[in-house]
Amino acid sequence: MEKRKAKVGIVALGHEPYWPQFEGLKEELEKKSAEFVSYFSSDTEVCNVGFVDSVDKAFAAVQECKKLDIDALFIIMTTYVTSSVAAPFAVYLDVPQILVGIQPLDKLDYANTTTYMQLCNDDICAMPEVAGVYERLGKDMPYFIIAASSETNKIKESVALWEKALSAKAAFKYAKIGYLGHTYEGMYDMNSDPTMYTKTFGCHIKMLEMCELAQYCHEISKGDIDARVDLIQNLFDIREPSGDPLTDYVKREDLEWSARLSVALDMLVEKNGLTALAYYYKGEAGNEYERIASNLIIGNTLLTSKGIPLAGEADLKTAASMLITNRVGGGGSFAELHPFDVHDDIVLIGHDGPHNISISDNKPIIRKLKRFHGKSGSGISVEFNIKAGPITLLSTSSDRNGKIKFILSKAESMKGAIPQTCNTNTRCKFNMRATEFLEKWCAAGPTHHLALGSGDNSEAIKLFAKISHIDLTEIK
Repeated sequence: MEKRKAKVGIVALGHEPYWPQFEGLKEELEKKSAEFVSYFSSDTEVCNVGFVDSVDKAFAAVQECKKLDIDALFIIMTTYVTSSVAAPFAVYLDVPQILVGIQPLDKLDYANTTTYMQLCNDDICAMPEVAGVYERLGKDMPYFIIAASSETNKIKESVALWEKALSAKAAFKYAKIGYLGHTYEGMYDMNSDPTMYTKTFGCHIKMLEMCELAQYCHEISKGDIDARVDLIQNLFDIREPSGDPLTDYVKREDLEWSARLSVALDMLVEKNGLTALAYYYKGEAGNEYERIASNLIIGNTLLTSKGIPLAGEADLKTAASMLITNRVGGGGSFAELHPFDVHDDIVLIGHDGPHNISISDNKPIIRKLKRFHGKSGSGISVEFNIKAGPITLLSTSSDRNGKIKFILSKAESMKGAIPQTCNTNTRCKFNMRATEFLEKWCAAGPTHHLALGSGDNSEAIKLFAKISHIDLTEIK
């Protein structure tokens, strides 16, 4: 599946009565849109809707925005404008709207300022009026980017933050999130309401059957298997058993079975047009479905690392966390809390799959596990820690009314030893005692899984939560 880019509209607002009064003013103000567009990266599709200086033109611009199906609208306040010109965007467009006031001058040359010069720098003059009218209309309050044109770094940072949040928002738009199998028996926190999920994120939950995956598994050619085995051998460090008696040697037939299932997973994702997938299937007595479900870790790791998150134990909510974390730039790996260390004051956080090897600190290790603790079957698993430096934790949970909510925190991934159990484990150090963090995190009522991402992407996630109307608790 091709990654969906965020699509933003840019519209500049002006005040028509000024044009006959001040020759050349309109032409000078129109340049502000092009200047602002230059701050966006190629990761965002930018649509310049034009220059609007009357209600009729505003109505036409609204219709154009609807045709373009934009994800957000940046409204360039070029000078003073009446709120009537901005109001149609509030009334008819249900997307985040950002008022942009980038003043050309750091300050006026007070002794020599003319009215013309002031109008060229009146970018924020109408912002209180426009914002107040959004409130009176009962619409979401617009957001703001305010700076002098010389403050290029500030403007770049603001636009980059919006690009990240809107990339996450766009990932869910018209998306299908796959749901294969069932939740792990007894994990009440895993259970999800697909309708509430759609209400929150806007995507469709696609219910999938194991028999479809099994069918694809039978169709894979030897050539495809060999090519995937070669890829696995290049990407992973294949290790002998560790001191854990559950670990075993990885044999050629183990690699071929994992490779076959990896290609089959790719087919499942492609044929169903999936943006993400949550899966789990227990199986019984070594039957085919059990052998399939217990050997998906390599396949789901490769897909997750390409930006198509797969969440284990059919944790649909954490599939959302992983997708958000990926799109804001953090990669996003499936994780849960592991033991803590009071000597180094860290918490180990990881899981037995799925993983995102693009954020691994070193070449990821694979070993065979004779069994997956608490689950049926055996197969290859992945061991690594997330690269040292800032990391972000995001858990998607739900409150007592069934409404989806976020729990967010930041930490540092620390270098150091991790257990050789063929699970991911990242040594996470927080800006508080490890035990204090654990108490606060648990008290927030999370789902026990979370997405662990590289980098500090907390501000982008908070902005995503705000524009998506999702309650967020930050542990800090």
